[in-house]
Amino acid sequence: MPDRDGQRVVRCAGEFDFSTLAPLQAVCDAAVTAAGVERLALDVRGITFGDSTFLNLLLTLNRAQDLRLVGPLPRQLARLLAVTGTDRVLTIEDATDGTTE
Repeated sequence: MPDRDGQRVVRCAGEFDFSTLAPLQAVCDAAVTAAGVERLALDVRGITFGDSTFLNLLLTLNRAQDLRLVGPLPRQLARLLAVTGTDRVLTIEDATDGTTE
């Protein structure tokens, strides 16, 4: 069941790399396949580190469903997305402007 208006919000915090990604991936996979969920919003404000495996998860989720990253983006994540060009592929929303919450 979606949180509201077909959107599931997942709040992320901490470091995400090959050894720590599995729990987040499981939650996101369940959200993508849940009945009534049309959009997945990842609240990324609490992320302190993300590597290429985290980036791969974001791109995979983006292909599977309408994915939104809710920020403002932490510095390291913003840099990762900018360096790889994925900041132009992923939808990024600033929660301080009221677009998502």
